[in-house]
Amino acid sequence: MSVERVREYFREKGIEQRVLEFDVSSATVELAANALNCEGKQIAKTLSFHVGDKTVLIVAAGDARIDNQKYKAQFGAKARMLSCEEAEPLTGHAVGGVCPFAVNGGVEVYLDESLRRFETVFPACGSSNSAIELTIDELEEYSDYLAWVDVCKGWE
Repeated sequence: MSVERVREYFREKGIEQRVLEFDVSSATVELAANALNCEGKQIAKTLSFHVGDKTVLIVAAGDARIDNQKYKAQFGAKARMLSCEEAEPLTGHAVGGVCPFAVNGGVEVYLDESLRRFETVFPACGSSNSAIELTIDELEEYSDYLAWVDVCKGWE
């Protein structure tokens, strides 16, 4: 199971005990916010895209939406999300649990500027009922991200 893959990834970093698992679904921003008793905007959702022959993950705040013009300017292509069927084989995680940790080789991870306004955020941990609370510095450290990007709107 993908959450075990993420737990093992965090075990190597000494923080596996911080992974939270819930008796309820956290597969959407709203469900995750309810499970965590926090505001939806603090959920760090991971969106998965095709960019040419690459798979790209963008971690953004729960209240942010992809801005097509900004996305195209950043990646040189129209935003095309992975289908539910493509997510797990390409990223290593199924929809509802896609996260920037323990991803398949070759997957590029980017962090969106919409996250910088928070001290801590809650990304998923590989399943539709898991999360971890991380500071922004920890998110940078553990996500193996390539760069910060500004490809979202609606959160300003």
